[in-house]
Amino acid sequence: MNLYHNLSQIGFLKKSYALKFLFVAFIGIHIPLIGILFFVLYSHNTISPTSILIFSLIMTLLAAIITLLVLNQLIKPIAIASQSLEEYRDSRKLSVLPTDYSDEAGLLMYNIQESILDTENFINEKQDLIYMLSHDLKNFAGNPQVLAKLILLENTTESVEYLAKLICESTNLQFKYIENFIKLLKEQDKVAKGNQETKMIAFSSILPFINDQLEQRLLDKRINLSVSFEIVEAKLKIDEGLLIQVLVNLISNAIKFSHLDSEIKLRFFIEKTDIVITVSDNGIGFSQNQIEELFKKFSKMSRVGTANEASTGIGLYLCKKIIEKNKGKLSATSEGKNKGAEFKIVFES
Repeated sequence: MNLYHNLSQIGFLKKSYALKFLFVAFIGIHIPLIGILFFVLYSHNTISPTSILIFSLIMTLLAAIITLLVLNQLIKPIAIASQSLEEYRDSRKLSVLPTDYSDEAGLLMYNIQESILDTENFINEKQDLIYMLSHDLKNFAGNPQVLAKLILLENTTESVEYLAKLICESTNLQFKYIENFIKLLKEQDKVAKGNQETKMIAFSSILPFINDQLEQRLLDKRINLSVSFEIVEAKLKIDEGLLIQVLVNLISNAIKFSHLDSEIKLRFFIEKTDIVITVSDNGIGFSQNQIEELFKKFSKMSRVGTANEASTGIGLYLCKKIIEKNKGKLSATSEGKNKGAEFKIVFES
């Protein structure tokens, strides 16, 4: 940026990025000519044509190298602007670009900086508005529920009691939907701001955190979680906490749709050169035409589990978003209904 800044201080170059390039190229082209003139004029010895030819070739080569290096420095503003935009798209990282230059590159940096700030402000304002509306909706839904509970405390007819219970169930579903919606927003924001640095993750070290969250549910359905470590650790572009969250969601999903006294397999291995993690079960499975629906937000495929467990409809959607944001792929396969399912995470090496 120093070269770009210094050239921007020259009056006739200030407002044109193209002119800066032409100016550098013009100087570069004339370096060999200037060198040859000095060589001829100030040489005290007789100069042979061969000497002039060799000197010209050397000066031309040096001039080309110097010009290319200078031009490479001159494109720094474009590179910095591109990097800032990429970092914001990948991890919502806010960069501070210089905005006081008046040529085309300066305007590009200014527009990118303003667009990033406007987008960030819009996202924050939208989330604040949604949280506020969600809070108000919970209050509105709470009023009829309170009235319904008061009705249940009175000696009423069976039909009135039945209707009051329906109101309570309906408002409870509304509360759950609002809570899941807020959770979705928070998780999406967390994923968007995720760290993209490659780090070594020891798979055996994350297993206790998974067990802590799922142990009781496994015991309730007498399900055995079988873990296979064919690879001990790997360098991945995913936060350890996010990977735990994904695996907890996938295993939780497998528990929900598995029968009593069954088994779920968690496997870490290498396939060709890729790092692969699979979660497989022998549960109710799904048909091939339902695969795309599995990963949709608030999916229509939200089903009741084998022990009548409820579904939020956002777990698999979030898992896919997290994995894809961290340079991986998440897919699901099943041989059909009541033939189990397998969810496969692939991180390409």
